[in-house]
Amino acid sequence: MTRIEAWPIARPVLSPTPRSMRQIALAGVIADTVIMSTGAAVRLSSSGLGCPDWPRCSAADIVASKNAGQTLLNTWIEFSNRLLNFPLVAITVIVFITAWHFRPQGTRRRALVWLAAIQPLGVFAQAAIGGIVVLTKLNPAAVSVHFLVSAAIVAAAVILHVRCTEGDDPPASVVRSDLRVLSAALVAVTGLMLAAGTVVTGTGPLAGNAAAPRYKLPLVGVTQLHADIGWLMAGLAVALVVGLRMSGAPPRAVRASLIMIAALGVQGVIGYIQYFTHLPAGLVWVHVTGSVLVWIAVLRLFFAMRDRGPLTQPSPDPVQAAPYRQPEPLDR
Repeated sequence: MTRIEAWPIARPVLSPTPRSMRQIALAGVIADTVIMSTGAAVRLSSSGLGCPDWPRCSAADIVASKNAGQTLLNTWIEFSNRLLNFPLVAITVIVFITAWHFRPQGTRRRALVWLAAIQPLGVFAQAAIGGIVVLTKLNPAAVSVHFLVSAAIVAAAVILHVRCTEGDDPPASVVRSDLRVLSAALVAVTGLMLAAGTVVTGTGPLAGNAAAPRYKLPLVGVTQLHADIGWLMAGLAVALVVGLRMSGAPPRAVRASLIMIAALGVQGVIGYIQYFTHLPAGLVWVHVTGSVLVWIAVLRLFFAMRDRGPLTQPSPDPVQAAPYRQPEPLDR
């Protein structure tokens, strides 16, 4: 162990244990979720053009300042969201470095390294996409891509957190095959639900700015489609929960299904309340943040339905591990 690795603050990153790897991977999930939530707050507070230029806040200023047509509050909301990318980059780089040094079985786990690499690379890609969003004056298609790429980064972070706690054996199903198919279908439909949600927001009154372009679609129609996908999700979710309980699935799979359906139920209630109360921005923000949490719950349920064996530590070197014994004197 080098002197730097011996530092208490550096040891979890440069000499990670399974526990520290899991904790740092969880930090990545939380950071990616927070940045999605704050990004939604920017849009729903009509602060999408609070900083009308990129990468500067405006043509005249690097930092937040009063811009024509924007309140100072809007400018600071947008600028603060940009500043959050700096700690996000730091966290994702730490996640990558930790995954690079994580060798619980004596060798580097390449799958974890690739999953970890997606996170810092995704942040830089999102910065570029965010610039396109601003420079196109909040084009709804660019905003939708921005959100969905964030959802993909969150998915990579969730998969990393799951994979760093299990072995490298081929995945073996721990539930019936039909339930695995239902779970995969639920993942796909949830992704479709996220995409439909971006279309609803990009069509309605909370598209980021009063002057921002909208999808030229009927709001009632896209909202109904969004709700229909939600009911399809609910049907798949109920079938999964019932199937897992009746088939004697492992407790972790049953527990994950209950968390998923609870999150989905709360999300559905909030969705209908926001629609019938004419889309108050605060409630819509809760709904968007909830959609990310549902996405995480659905992914974790999918991975709870298979097993890749335990995460094992490398066996100690028998030569180094053997205790030293004083040689016995030779007979004379």
